[in-house]
Amino acid sequence: MTGTSPAPAIATADIDWQNDQPVSRAFGDVYYSRDSGLEAAEYVFLRHNCLADRFARVPDGGRFVVGETGFGTGLNFLAAWRLWQQNNTQPHACLHFISVEPYPLAREDLIRALALWPELAQLATELIEHYPPPITGTHRLVLDRGRVRLTLCFGDVNPAWQNLEFTADAWFLDGFALALDPALSPALNPPFNPPLNPGMWNNRAIATISEHSGPGTSFATPTVAGQVPEMLADAGFCVSWVDGFGDNRNILIGDIPAAQHTGIDQLPTPESIGIIGAGIAGCLLANNLAKRGFKVTLIDQAESVAAEASGNRQGALYVKLGVDFNDQTELALSSLLFSQRFYRQFEDNGWHPTGLIQLAYNESEADRQARFLAKNRYPPAVFQHVSADQASRLAGIPVPHGGLWFPASGWLQPAKLCEALADQPGIAQRMSFRVGALEEKEARWRLTSSRGETLTFDRIVLCAGPDTPELIPLKGQYRMKRIRGQITEVPEHCINTPSLVVCGPGYINPAFDGSALVGATFDLHDPCPDVTTISNLENLSMLAGLLPEALAQSDVTEIAEYARGRVAFRCTTHDYQPIAGPMKTREGELFSGVYLFTGLGSKGLTYSPLLAEYLGDLLSGQPPCLPANLIKRLETQRCHRPRVEPS
Repeated sequence: MTGTSPAPAIATADIDWQNDQPVSRAFGDVYYSRDSGLEAAEYVFLRHNCLADRFARVPDGGRFVVGETGFGTGLNFLAAWRLWQQNNTQPHACLHFISVEPYPLAREDLIRALALWPELAQLATELIEHYPPPITGTHRLVLDRGRVRLTLCFGDVNPAWQNLEFTADAWFLDGFALALDPALSPALNPPFNPPLNPGMWNNRAIATISEHSGPGTSFATPTVAGQVPEMLADAGFCVSWVDGFGDNRNILIGDIPAAQHTGIDQLPTPESIGIIGAGIAGCLLANNLAKRGFKVTLIDQAESVAAEASGNRQGALYVKLGVDFNDQTELALSSLLFSQRFYRQFEDNGWHPTGLIQLAYNESEADRQARFLAKNRYPPAVFQHVSADQASRLAGIPVPHGGLWFPASGWLQPAKLCEALADQPGIAQRMSFRVGALEEKEARWRLTSSRGETLTFDRIVLCAGPDTPELIPLKGQYRMKRIRGQITEVPEHCINTPSLVVCGPGYINPAFDGSALVGATFDLHDPCPDVTTISNLENLSMLAGLLPEALAQSDVTEIAEYARGRVAFRCTTHDYQPIAGPMKTREGELFSGVYLFTGLGSKGLTYSPLLAEYLGDLLSGQPPCLPANLIKRLETQRCHRPRVEPS
């Protein structure tokens, strides 16, 4: 790899590439044969962590957390998932499975490996459908209608554990084997206990495991070699040997003692939560929380959901990845990949995965993309560099520049999505409710409308876009910007539209329902709420420069006069990064019961699904899906105005 990025974009520098495809190295459970692998997983990890009984005792609204070292083929995870389905049927109970894998399998290898166990085919198919590309970082997979949440970390074990916040109820200590020749098939390598990998079994790794454990946390591992038992005992575990499986004479099991500990953490009874703002962010969060069993009320001053920026007929799903792979780039990439997985459930019902091209439309952008490509190597499933000829074939119209093609992106119908998301049991709607006052009363939050109506909640989340600053109890202290954006709808007969989304200084979507959406202006100092011909002309002039053939047969000035448009105001922050989390004072003290979810700018469709999942984790007391470095990027405290000291 070249460049000076602090972290590689591909999961590990040790992955070899051949013909632009990663050659994955196999660890851990890929050593299992067809005859012994699943039985070994069930015997070592499920039976000796007593999971059948412990799963059965998790109540509705509760959760059970399994930590694993070495995801491999995911066989251990699938075995645990099947046992969860067999022993717990509570609709809002959740199995959290948190696993780290330094050498992730490519999707194609995962498919071949899991084909060895047809009895797991249904679960394996769902895992494979959501399996992320092998990119360094933390990936959250929401499975089994939300009853199973897999947090999958690709990268080194110790940094991954240190960056995540959770307490495991049980550990699967696996994946500590030395690498196998990638050319060998897992089915041809039956030994269950391969040589020890000393790089993973060390005091630092054991200490990190201990930090994520508590009274009653159990573990099981097939690894008994070297100083492993002593290190686990020193970390606070009571360790014992029991009969092993197959060629393994013994295995290690143990736990951290706790008097009368059940191994189950009961979550508080779901509280009432008010979400102010029924755009895409608010609707996604309401849907997420309702599916976890919470009582949620969506509140908006408009008569219906998606009345502001989320009411556009079309919206593109894209981010602009930074040249350097830093925290900002990681957040953007994680959000893009999660949103692509999330929106698949709405295909042909609001989600259109046509693909998207970011063009190198001028000298400056061409230089930026060249530096980006020189510094980073991403799997082709994320994006591919294409020439102007290739872009033209993909778009179906002449394209004058090459660029970056994102095959899994596309465009959405935001209003349709908001309506579907809000139509969920557990979500009440209070439209036409303009919040006039927000005040704390006896540890609860009371909203009073401009007409004197009141609503009271245990928790409040402010998702009101550009209106958020006026609702924050600490008025005037947060740095947020209100930005006008106008889109233009060009009649289909006036334009030669591409078959996918094309982005540059603006964007154009494929034609839909008689017109194509072009946008959007970025008017930082314009408060005008009305559609203007000037803004239409700005959008059309941008398009004429980006794709000259799109409007080659049309009069841009004439179209600007009669084309329909729509104005909405976005909210962004001083550093153009989102806000998601509990509200804090300038000094860092929590403003109990109030959360912020705003500052999404023009990327709300992309960032909102992952950030809604993160806030859902926080509000339900479950392990957060984001690592500490990305949580810091979202901190509400960073957006306070600097204190002005008296002179």
